[in-house]
Amino acid sequence: MTLLSTILSFFPMLIMLMSFTCFLWVCVSPGIFSVMTLILIIYGFPLLINKIHTYFYPIEEGISYLCGKKYSPWWGSHQIQSIYITFPTLERILRMIPGAFTLWLRLWGAKIGQNIYWTAHIEISDRTLLEIGDNVVFGHACGLYSHVIKPKKNDLMLYVKKIKVGNNVFIGAGSHIAAGVNVVDETFLTACTHLYPNSRLENTQLEDKLILN
Repeated sequence: MTLLSTILSFFPMLIMLMSFTCFLWVCVSPGIFSVMTLILIIYGFPLLINKIHTYFYPIEEGISYLCGKKYSPWWGSHQIQSIYITFPTLERILRMIPGAFTLWLRLWGAKIGQNIYWTAHIEISDRTLLEIGDNVVFGHACGLYSHVIKPKKNDLMLYVKKIKVGNNVFIGAGSHIAAGVNVVDETFLTACTHLYPNSRLENTQLEDKLILN
């Protein structure tokens, strides 16, 4: 692990300390300024750091390794986003505001279309690695994971690739979509469908046959 990787591994703890300190400030001296500062620390600061990080270390799709001497941009971005994975309520609040969560993902660099329905318990591991079309419905407890990690020869192999979801797609409750999956237009995924890396759903209605790329 490189020095930068080690430094960014402390980023979630930094956000928690800053948020807690600001929360105490709100309790002692409530006001618009203290409340806005708390909101900016929770939502604005990680987003800003990720923008800077992506500018200097853009994530490259494909296979890489985490234990070598080469820095992994995915690792850094994942640490910056991990606060929202650890505390999913932070993003569930945004999903209660029409359009807010879609805007939030766009700010992270995702390409999101119009008229998307996000259920409260959806899990997204990589906010920067999504391309979603128009009129898409995500059922309860769906998961979108744009990376895969597996042990290989005393190292950890990382595979990163964008998830692409077309227009007019319905993704049933409990479904999980892995790195590199391409869900084509007009697709209906039944509940608890699991799409493995680089798979593509060919049929448009109630079919579970996968063609692996």
